Amino acid sequence: MLKTAVVILNWNGKKYLQLFLPELIKNTQDKNTEIIIADNNSTDDSIEFLNTNYPKLRFIQLDKNYGFTGGYNKALNQIDAQYFVLLNSDIQVTNNWLNPLIELLDSDKSIAACQPKIKSYHQKEYFEYAGAAGGFIDKYGYPFCRGRILDVIEEDNGQYDDIMDIFWATGACMVIRADLYKNSGGLDDDFFAHMEEIDLCWRLKNLGLRIVYSPESTVYHVGGGTLPNNSPFKLYLNYRNNLFLLYKNLPKGKLFPVLFLRMLFDGLSGLIFLLRFSFKSFDAVLKAHFQFYKSIKKLRAKRKKLLSNKVVNHHQEIYPKSIVWNHFVQKKNNFTSLDFK
Repeated sequence: MLKTAVVILNWNGKKYLQLFLPELIKNTQDKNTEIIIADNNSTDDSIEFLNTNYPKLRFIQLDKNYGFTGGYNKALNQIDAQYFVLLNSDIQVTNNWLNPLIELLDSDKSIAACQPKIKSYHQKEYFEYAGAAGGFIDKYGYPFCRGRILDVIEEDNGQYDDIMDIFWATGACMVIRADLYKNSGGLDDDFFAHMEEIDLCWRLKNLGLRIVYSPESTVYHVGGGTLPNNSPFKLYLNYRNNLFLLYKNLPKGKLFPVLFLRMLFDGLSGLIFLLRFSFKSFDAVLKAHFQFYKSIKKLRAKRKKLLSNKVVNHHQEIYPKSIVWNHFVQKKNNFTSLDFK
């Protein structure tokens, strides 16, 4: 069996493959590691570029765009390895980026997945939005990171240079045990993209497993390579998938109180979009909620199955307060200012 499969899911990402694939190959020289490109039915000339310039790389061609979730699930089902590395095409790796992550997983079987330090490609002294120094959520399901509270991103001054248990590892660069990925059902196809890695990590943590951040590996992320940050579709996915995430994974007794409050919070944010004449954003929030209501029956079946397998209800990596309140009212804009007690 191959020990490590580094899998890039590509969709119209030729420019990133041109830019970052040479460095990835240069910095991933290990006989037990293979780089694999899975293509989500790109319409640019990514395939021609790969066939011409990297004919020796393993290539998996999918028949349509299955999104981040479906694309990875279909690709990884065709790969036999001990560890999977989910790596975005817009990631720049550094020297010896992979070994510390593999060594971390080798050292402790209770660690299901891990991530490196994620920094900004465009501002290399700063953390990057999608992952930074490890992911967390607050009691209402709002995600944030060590190094990134909502839209405030910290400069990396070595303040997060310790190995630490986190709540979720970013899908931009995640190393995960292949057997756990497959046995847990992988990424949820219904998410399509965004927050799917939080859902996967939450499911794994409910089984008593650990998700860990390692500062001994650093990569640089462009971000927004597939969907720009101002995309209404991206906003729709974030609102809808956050509700999916909560419904599936919240413990008994917390589901309905948290969802009720989230409905109020989302309604308020939708009203703000409307008052700002951001009609596409308002429509995205509205559509997200309608789709959530339509999906309740399916979500209920998933939740019932997950609850039957759950062994852990409480996670100390869930912030017991509101990150939104802390940020806007108390002006707590860095991770070190947060009190998890």
